Amino acid sequence: MDSRYERLAAWDKSYVWHPFTQMKDYNRTDPLIIERGEGIMLYDVQGRAYYDGFSSVWLNVHGHNVPELNRAIEEQLGKVAHSTLLGMANVPAVELAEKLVRIAPAGLTKVFYSDSGATGVEIAIKMAFQYWRNTGVPGRTKFITMNQAYHGDTIGAVSVGSIPLYHETFRPMLFSSYTVPYPHAYRHEGGAAGAMEETLSQLESLLRTSGDEIAALIVEPIVQGASGMIVMPPGCLRRMAGLCREYGVLLIADEVATGFGRTGAMFACQLEDVSPDLMVVGKGLTGGYLPVAATLASDLVYNAFYADYEEQKTFFHGHSFTGNPLGCAVAIASLRLMEERGIVEAVDGKAALTAGRLAQLADRPHVGDIRQQGLMAGIELVRDKAAKTPYEWSERIGVRVCMRARELGMLTRPLGNVVVFIPPLVSSDAELAAMLDILAEAIIDVTEEGWGA
Repeated sequence: MDSRYERLAAWDKSYVWHPFTQMKDYNRTDPLIIERGEGIMLYDVQGRAYYDGFSSVWLNVHGHNVPELNRAIEEQLGKVAHSTLLGMANVPAVELAEKLVRIAPAGLTKVFYSDSGATGVEIAIKMAFQYWRNTGVPGRTKFITMNQAYHGDTIGAVSVGSIPLYHETFRPMLFSSYTVPYPHAYRHEGGAAGAMEETLSQLESLLRTSGDEIAALIVEPIVQGASGMIVMPPGCLRRMAGLCREYGVLLIADEVATGFGRTGAMFACQLEDVSPDLMVVGKGLTGGYLPVAATLASDLVYNAFYADYEEQKTFFHGHSFTGNPLGCAVAIASLRLMEERGIVEAVDGKAALTAGRLAQLADRPHVGDIRQQGLMAGIELVRDKAAKTPYEWSERIGVRVCMRARELGMLTRPLGNVVVFIPPLVSSDAELAAMLDILAEAIIDVTEEGWGA
């Protein structure tokens, strides 16, 4: 190892606390330290190249080191790096808001900026809560979430989350939420139809009995990400939205992971012509460059806050870097590139190629389920295929597959026993094929040959 790597690795182990990482395990290994990126490739400090097979945690759209995006930041940097939105505006924030409203589901007309998906969710649930107080219905204070939901790691976002591994430790700090099942076909005795009907039945029953105390339902539309890439049966989201309307409950769509073309539409809600009352976007908003998120609201929600000063209906929430001009400028450039290059329109073809290659894994003895929508895919690995018996946590099957893929030249991260494949949207057919070959080889090596056991 060269001395530079050794120095950086020592500092990394000594000073950096990594997210979602058991540091005792991490510090036993030689860390991967990325130095640069080019296209869909990332390069470590020792010059080794890796495909970015999970879009740097689900957010890269155009690849790395994109000249047009670099230039947008450089040009804005020559004007102003930051100016607050508290009581004033800046040019990129205004222009980006207009573009977001133009491409969003119908009815979302106002944009409130933040800096991450979690803070965007925090804003949405606070808006929903205050909406009812501002409209004279203070008893609507509860939220409905979905089993195994993940909406971020701030306290409000965790309160509407439902993954025990991530959230149970903090339960005493949280407000309580109602939970209904996300329709998951794989282990449901009724398959997709049965899972969907169970979800809708439980949701309607809850709304019928407790609707007068519920402020909003929050959902990851079409694909529930962190739970293992669970894909809704067709029509389920539309019927959920209809129930919210019937019982007068606000609908919050968390499009942080699913937005900006990832599912085959600009936003997943548009796959079923659903217009939520609030929609949270992040990740791909800036093409994966800078931390900008946004909560889009309907006029119905916005108008509940629009009042005389002395009524004190103002939304008292904000962040220091809200509407950061550098981030907004690169987001504008990203959206322009998406339109000019037809990136969303190309997703269906790339998704079909991906599905065809993943189908070749379906008969492998430890591939239990393959779930995909657009360029979001998850491969669930099982110890016993016929019985759908999961691997034990201690076997680290997903971790081992991802480590083998890294050895073979591709980066991704597991969700327990589910291996994720979420490539940059600009990946060519040849690049997709190469990444899927690596993924298949890694799965076979670990589950059938015992690599890393």
